[in-house]
Amino acid sequence: MGGGFAGLACARELGGKPIRVTIIDRNNYHLFVPLLYQVATAALSPADIAQPIRRILRRHDNIEVVLGEAVGVDPQSRRLSLADGSSLHFDRLVIATGSRYNYFAHPEWEPLAPGLRSIEDARLLRSRILRGFELAERQPDPHRRAELMTIVIVGAGPTGVEMAGAIAELAHYTLARDFRHIDPGAVRILLVEAGKQILTSFPDGLSTYARRRLEAMGVEIMLGKSLEDIDGDTLVIGGQRLRAGTIIWAAGIKASPAAFWLQAECDRSGRVRVATDFSVPGHPHIHVLGDSAAMNDEAGQPLPALAQVAQQQGRYLGQSLSREFTGRAPLPPFRFRDRGNTAIIGRNAAIFDFGKRRLKGRLAWLLWAIVHVYLLVGFEKRLLVSIQWLWRYFTYQRGARLITQPPPPLSQGLPDQGKRAAMPTDDNERMKPGDQAPAGTEGTGENLCPTCGGGGRLNGEPCPNCEGTGKVIEGIGGG
Repeated sequence: MGGGFAGLACARELGGKPIRVTIIDRNNYHLFVPLLYQVATAALSPADIAQPIRRILRRHDNIEVVLGEAVGVDPQSRRLSLADGSSLHFDRLVIATGSRYNYFAHPEWEPLAPGLRSIEDARLLRSRILRGFELAERQPDPHRRAELMTIVIVGAGPTGVEMAGAIAELAHYTLARDFRHIDPGAVRILLVEAGKQILTSFPDGLSTYARRRLEAMGVEIMLGKSLEDIDGDTLVIGGQRLRAGTIIWAAGIKASPAAFWLQAECDRSGRVRVATDFSVPGHPHIHVLGDSAAMNDEAGQPLPALAQVAQQQGRYLGQSLSREFTGRAPLPPFRFRDRGNTAIIGRNAAIFDFGKRRLKGRLAWLLWAIVHVYLLVGFEKRLLVSIQWLWRYFTYQRGARLITQPPPPLSQGLPDQGKRAAMPTDDNERMKPGDQAPAGTEGTGENLCPTCGGGGRLNGEPCPNCEGTGKVIEGIGGG
């Protein structure tokens, strides 16, 4: 179950062996998640970091690929239930379904502050970021324009830091000459972190370097501040209310529902506690890998939810199962070998932690690029990404600046202009997309829209209901 780093690594180890393997994923592609933020910031296209699973495994005749979504497991009958009502029998089950963002008992925040775990998430965030600049370009009110050009990132781990740096470069360089009425460089980027430091998984010296580089790029960092509420485009952070055109969630993850299906013991993030062979206690024929598995290292610390951890676990389990089914001696218990941890801040600025050896600056940035190109699946992807990075380095251009997602519906109220379009008009009727903006009545001249003549003008502010067409526009200002 799962065609991510762990599941794919396990399947490839079993390729060509006298074992019948079925790999199931809701998507037909393997996604290189570490570069997903570059899709969200228009540096790469989705196809640059995704590879069809069938193509990756095409040389292994013993592996079958199934497009489907698992919805439950029956350990007793050894059957896996799929969303289409079908089920599959298994001798061994490997659960490598990854993780999702944790909104900490506030699921209503998810549509308002999407995270970054899928191509759909990246396209949505890219559209919201770019649409914020487009709406600001047409907004005559300077205060409202500044709100539309405010981007809040909740969480200052690697994803939050890389997003902040990439958005800053997008605004200051790529979009600098694209607009006539706004300065994209005036964008306000806020990076919110409840802890006392960003990038807490890195040594203090490296995280301090990253913070200073971000601040030099114009990113405002709010440390020791917790997000308390989100209402439309309004946030409450540490008791302070502010409005933003785009809100991005990067504040924590939780495991897939595998623990719930198995009724197994799990940690506070929902990860299943596994034995040294990744089997589930009480279910020796079921194994859990990657972000779904809770396992400690030799020092007793939980293994982090990183791609290198998932890949090493997948390769180990694939080799272990192959040895078991072919009658060879078992492998020794799994031992994670830390290959280093890295994060990029911006152009010529990255950090690399090798344990005893630590790098920062241009050399770390170059190593970051080499490592990520190497880890991409397929020579074609490595070549395409390398060429695009070189082109962007010398030209500052990002070719994937496409708004492909529609604005949120009025019912979501994203952001405030969308909320106003759904508010009662002067004649006490709610306006719906496509309705004619109602004409104002005598004596209400201040409420009339000078463009459409409708009653959509509120408190002297510009009409949010039309774009000069006289019709209600669905999702005006929508993120």
